[in-house]
Amino acid sequence: MSLWLFATLLAASVQALRFLLQKRLALSGLSSTAATFARFVYAPAAVALGLGAWVLVADGTLPPIGDGFWPYAVAGGISQILATICVVALFSYRNFAVGIAFSKVTVLMTVVAGFLILGETVTAADLAAMALGFLGVVLLSVPEGRRWQVFNRGSLLGLASGVFFSISAVGYRGASLLVLSDAPLVRAAVTLGLVTLLQTVLLGAWLAWRDPSGLMAVFRRWRATSLVGATSMIGSMGWFTAYTLQTAAYVNAVGQVELILSIAIGWIVLGERQTRREVIGISLVGLSVVALILLRA
Repeated sequence: MSLWLFATLLAASVQALRFLLQKRLALSGLSSTAATFARFVYAPAAVALGLGAWVLVADGTLPPIGDGFWPYAVAGGISQILATICVVALFSYRNFAVGIAFSKVTVLMTVVAGFLILGETVTAADLAAMALGFLGVVLLSVPEGRRWQVFNRGSLLGLASGVFFSISAVGYRGASLLVLSDAPLVRAAVTLGLVTLLQTVLLGAWLAWRDPSGLMAVFRRWRATSLVGATSMIGSMGWFTAYTLQTAAYVNAVGQVELILSIAIGWIVLGERQTRREVIGISLVGLSVVALILLRA
């Protein structure tokens, strides 16, 4: 299996677990912004320790970053903050698996963003597979009992998360390509460390101004929030490594396998059940992922 495929599947698996932990934090009274902050706050120190250990063992130095790194990193970091807030807020309106499914509308949006920003293209067969997944997301966008009332608060939050996730994916790929190293894991770690440091400072300052009690709650409840941070860091290393090696559109498309894991988590852990339409929609997304893995493996 290609390294980018392995990294993507690992990241999607860990991310499904992390969203479950964030949903529980949000349902326990923590605001969406504070639950999002828990994702970033512990990562910079952990990544710095890992890079320090690598420098000692490899007897090397940290790679420099090229011109243009920070615009990509800032755009990706801020977009990821906004996308995560939207997904956590969405959990209040739809069940866990459907909430995750909404965020996967990012796949087709990433194709557009990647083409406009980085000039990257996809094949017609791959685009057809992505469109199949998009059809599944459209089916999921309709709440039970409301027929084809697609545009509701839940779907708008989901679509917003997809837009922001697509921008963050392209931004992270652009940033990681400007870390001047031949080692994909080192490029991913440097990008992750700098971006999460930026996110921690920005979101921490916002919480200190707007939600100081939520900020303190993140640290008071460190046993729960540190698990969010750990799963986030592992998942982010997977995503960043994959973005370093492959076009963001393909990475996000294969990452839709997270939906299958979300169904299992929702069923086993949360006792949630899907409607027939939701099962069809999730199945279409799953078929899209399988097709892309077969086409790109």
